[in-house]
Amino acid sequence: MKKVVSLVFYLIITAGANAQSKSESSAISKSDYQLLYEFMSGVFSSEAQSQNDTDYYDIRLHMDQIWTNRTDGYWLYVEQAMSTNLEKPYRQRFYRLTQKNDHTIESIVYTIQDPLRFAGAWNNKDLLKSINPDSLELRAGCSILIHKKSDGIFEGSTSNKDCPSNLRGASYATSEVIINQTLMVSWDRGYDSADKQVWGAEKGGYVFVKMR
Repeated sequence: MKKVVSLVFYLIITAGANAQSKSESSAISKSDYQLLYEFMSGVFSSEAQSQNDTDYYDIRLHMDQIWTNRTDGYWLYVEQAMSTNLEKPYRQRFYRLTQKNDHTIESIVYTIQDPLRFAGAWNNKDLLKSINPDSLELRAGCSILIHKKSDGIFEGSTSNKDCPSNLRGASYATSEVIINQTLMVSWDRGYDSADKQVWGAEKGGYVFVKMR
């Protein structure tokens, strides 16, 4: 019963987050910038959503703070994997959060060559000691521009068709996020040159509940 109640509770929060995200954007202070970094840091799970809707998988999302002494933004190392195959993440990224202007935080996305050699770095920080930001490759056009809504929720997306993708015949990809203290809703989709969706969830974003 406790599990069911928790599931309903999180789905209610998610519905509220989506509805409230239409509110006006607020100016972003230095403390807001740091707060978003804290919200995005941690371990997240879509287990509850997958149990409620079989169109969604049970995925683990690890987002770990790295290079905390740098002054060029807040850095995160990101791994996304099926809960049954954590040792082989299907997505590995590095994010750099920078304050673009008074109302926008930019999450700049980077990749690295042969990323699987760093798989599990969320559990073994020594794996990342051999790299630095100069080792990364910018995913041009794939930054997520994040705004703080007047209700305190952070919401963001990529810009237009600027993020290239060749996965499963795609021409470009889009990403949308909604972030608060307890969860992150992430909706990634790929489209072909005729604007037909060719990969990604169709009904809505993945709901990642923060585990710790």
